[in-house]
Amino acid sequence: MGDSLTGVTLGDGMSDVQEKVEAAAGAGPVPAERTGHARSEGRGRRDRDRNRDRDGADRDYVEKLVKLNRTAKVVKGGRRFSFSALTVVGDRKGKVGYGFGKANDVSEAIRKSIEKAKRNMVALPVKNGTIPHEINGRFKASQVLLKPACSGTGIIAGGAVRAIMEAGGVTDVLSKSIGASSQYNVVKATFDCITRMLDARLIAKNRGKSLKELWG
Repeated sequence: MGDSLTGVTLGDGMSDVQEKVEAAAGAGPVPAERTGHARSEGRGRRDRDRNRDRDGADRDYVEKLVKLNRTAKVVKGGRRFSFSALTVVGDRKGKVGYGFGKANDVSEAIRKSIEKAKRNMVALPVKNGTIPHEINGRFKASQVLLKPACSGTGIIAGGAVRAIMEAGGVTDVLSKSIGASSQYNVVKATFDCITRMLDARLIAKNRGKSLKELWG
């Protein structure tokens, strides 16, 4: 920030000096392309275009807040609060990720968790709105069971599992959460299921069926 402000200040000062010197010599005013203002306007236009492209890409993602927690630290001057956020991000087309962020402000904690979720997205195999096969995932004391379902069943899940399935584009699935109900552990157990799901072509080959017979 300091470098950019310094550059603008120096550019403005030099442009004024050049205008005075060349005007005294009869050379006329300095063209706008040679001043610092033109450079700063061009840089600002490029930044706006870059931000517009980034905003357009971010609109494709679905962001869901799974859990927001507040903690307090007792210090000499009173209590100091901090926040932690667990979010799930997906494109509804078979890619989903989760992130966990901490900060002294709620919005900053959510922003950090969303950025981490976008960096750690994994592929979720989806066809006709459901998953390819039954699978059981585990993380510490939490266990999640996922089963494929026929069209029209809906997402039979709650809390974190529902958020992950909706963000990934699944519309029909059966699930059961067993053991500890910690949201963070349930999310990890669900992603353990996702990362261990087999490819549809491999499943069809093992069952002796074609891909069309398996998926429909």
